[in-house]
Order: sequence, then structure tokens, then C-alpha cells
Amino acid sequence: MQKIIRKIRAFLSPQTPVKSSHSPIPTVDLSAPVIIPRDQHGISRSQIDKPALDVLYGLKRAGYEAYLVGGAVRDLLLGLEPKDFDVVTNADPEQIQAVFKRQCTLIGRRFRLAHVRFGRNVIEVATFRGEGEASTSSSAIKKRFGRRQEPLRQVDDTGRLLRDNIYGSMDEDIWRRDFTVNSLYYNIRDFSIIDYAGALEDIEKGQLRLIGDPEERYREDPVRMIRAVRFAAKLGFKIEVATEKPLFELGSLLLDVSNARLFEEVLKLFHSGVGLEVFEKLRHYGLFEYIFPLTHQTLAYEDDHFPKMLVIEALKSTDARIQENKSVNPSFLFAAMLWEPMRDLMEQYQEEGESLQDALHHAANEVLNAQIKSTAIPKRFTAQMREIWVMQFRLPSRHGDKAQRLTEHPRFRAAYDFLGVRVAAGEEDLASLFDWWTQYQEKNPVEQVAFANDIEQPSRRKKRPRRNRNPYRKSSGAKANTGDL
Repeated sequence: MQKIIRKIRAFLSPQTPVKSSHSPIPTVDLSAPVIIPRDQHGISRSQIDKPALDVLYGLKRAGYEAYLVGGAVRDLLLGLEPKDFDVVTNADPEQIQAVFKRQCTLIGRRFRLAHVRFGRNVIEVATFRGEGEASTSSSAIKKRFGRRQEPLRQVDDTGRLLRDNIYGSMDEDIWRRDFTVNSLYYNIRDFSIIDYAGALEDIEKGQLRLIGDPEERYREDPVRMIRAVRFAAKLGFKIEVATEKPLFELGSLLLDVSNARLFEEVLKLFHSGVGLEVFEKLRHYGLFEYIFPLTHQTLAYEDDHFPKMLVIEALKSTDARIQENKSVNPSFLFAAMLWEPMRDLMEQYQEEGESLQDALHHAANEVLNAQIKSTAIPKRFTAQMREIWVMQFRLPSRHGDKAQRLTEHPRFRAAYDFLGVRVAAGEEDLASLFDWWTQYQEKNPVEQVAFANDIEQPSRRKKRPRRNRNPYRKSSGAKANTGDL
């Protein structure tokens, strides 16, 4: 990365002439965009996924402008491997669909986008955004929006952007992007990089800066606040002062973001490989409480004079798996985030006389229903979360063939890892149980049978028959056996 920074610094030196064919932009303090020719940057087409190249060249052959844009260009410059390749063009969504036909699906109401599919790969293609209706001359756009008398750009009373389907040119599009480091364009025609907003200087400084007035941009889209945290953690950049200040003040705007969108953003936050740093930054800026309100309340209390560490240990484990290119499951992350609130509530139900099984069921329902108001966790993940929680109370019951049956459960491995996280977080009384399961999995099937049978069973005193028992009196019965959950 230092080599890339030195190249950028050398390119931006006063002795280097800036080449440009674009007209000046009067709204900013830049006379023209910086254009880096192919021989002065390190991006090669071989580093770009073939589906993205197919989209770029497909639009080019159809006579449209097409650029690779955003995080992919930034990451390639920094020597990182991009996760997504996004394309921007002067073709409107219907024209994009005409180029790629059945491969293309149009989505979105707030931002109308085209998704071009290549098997499991999806390339997102956006039309250049504009600022006024003068740039919306497309008959297809007028047909779709004009007849219904709907404004193409809408904001609510707080300044949040509700609709933005005004199309324009690249000179306008740049000012609709969020952070400078996400505003670089890679031109497929001559393989140059175009920088309107000083992104190269910000990369050199290692800083994250919003384009435009920070408070206004956050109000337009509050998700930009948690994106700022994610990019700062991922890139190791500091957040520029003016961009950082509103983060302490505008967190409550996240309450107006749809819970479905926040779920997707949470996955990006904590499955980034730097989830622990993201968590610490979210708490620093007061944003975490709007994403996981119950977890935030739980973290305010200590357990036996020690801070509750489960979330931290779970994030350490998740970061390690991602850095080792191992798979991660959202249900594990959410189970860890909500374990303490669920367990606290479960204990309250038990104190009121409920069995462990009923208490766990009621607590899980209540906690999940509360969390879904913030992040819309799909049912397939909530079902897996419940299984991980239930397995925590089944793992101690492992004598004989019970151990084998537990290992055959589809959520056994996640439950075992979760048990390990609990031990790492300070539940030392579970260390011997975790060690036992570790040893059990290392043995062959014959050894496992002997190992499970060798567990000392708790002694059970033989019940004496009661005398003069009234055969018509119903037994009150005992509470459910918690070991059989």
C-alpha cells in the first residue's frame, strides 16, 4: 500500500501536469478533474472480474459511456481485492435492459438500478445521477414517472432522500456519491482513472471525507454514518473532522431506516474482517444503541464486577474466520449479540416459576421480536439462533449415545463454537465441558463410544414407594427436565 501511496504522491506533485478533457466545475474548488493515464496507475483489466468487463464492453459496443466506479477502483488502487464491481453509465435503466435483455433485472424505487446476472454473479449498473429535471429527457423516464405526477427527487422533513431518479452526466453524478475515496471512475475506453473530488489526496492522507455538507449528506441517507465507520475500520483511515462531528449528534436518524436495509448493512459491518474495530467505533460514536438496543443496555452492566465480553469474543472469532477465508453464518453473529439479553430475560422468567424450557422459549420470542424492529432478521436465521441457544443447555447431557446424537444435529458445530466463545468470555465453569467436546471430536467412532460411556453420571436415589397413596389424587408432577431441551 505504501508503494501505491508514493505513486499517488508523485503524480500529485506540482511538477506533474494534469491532463483533462472535461470542463471546469464551478461548484467546487477544483478547476478540472485529475485524470491518471493507464501508464501511471497500477490497475489492470486482469484484476477486474470478467462479468464486470463484459458489462463495460457490452455498454461500450452499444454506444454508451461505461465506467467502473466506487469501492472497486479504490481497492484496486490500494492493492486490495474488491468484493463488488459496480458500473455507471449514461444509459438509462430501460436502455441497459435492452442491451442485456433477459440477463438484466430493474430494481429499486428510491434509486432505480439495473442488475445484470452472470450465473451467481450480479453486476450492479447505475445511470449517472443529475440534479434537475433538465437532465431527464428520456421518454422512458417521463413515461414511468411523469404521468403519475411524482417528483423524481423527494426528501422528507428531516432531509432524508426518499426518491432519486433524476439522471444526468458524469460531471453531475460525482456530487451524488458519498465519500471521496468511493468516487473514482475507471474509463474502459482508455483505461484511465478520473478523480473529481480529491480522492487521490485523501487516499494519500489516509482520511475518509464526505462529498458536500456532512450533516446534509447524513440526513439524506443516515446509513452513510455506519458506512463511514465501516470504511474507516476496513481501510485503516481516520475520519476527517467535519465528516466525523455529526456522527456524535445524528445517530437517532438510524431509527428511520428500514429494518430490512439495516440487516444488510449489519452483515457488511460485522462480516468485514474488522468487526471488532467496527463494534468499538460504533459504540464510540453512539451508533450501536440504534442497531442493537437490547445489547447496548446489557453492556452497560457488569457481571461479577467484570464487563460482559461475549460480543467481543464472538467478533474476534468471526474476524479470525474471515481472515482465514472460512465461512461465517449470520445466525452465529446475531445469536452472540442477543445471548446476554435473552439469558437475562430467561432467568427472570425462571424466577417467576417457569421451567427452563418455557423460560428460554418466551425470552427468545421477546428478544427477537424487539430486535426485528431494528434489523429484519430473516426467519431462517432466527430459527438457527434458537437452535444455537437451545443447544447450550443440551451439550452438558452427553452420556452414552446422547453425545453422538448431538453431533448429528445440524447446529452442533455452531453451538460448540458458541460454547468456546462463552469460555473465552469468562465463563470458566464451562471450560471442562468445552474441553470434553473438543477431545470427543478428535477421537474415532469406537473411542467416542467409550469416552461418552466413561462420564460419571449423577447419582439418583431410588424412590421409595409411598404408602396409603390415594389412587384418585393426581400427581402435581415435576418441572420439565432441563437436560432434555
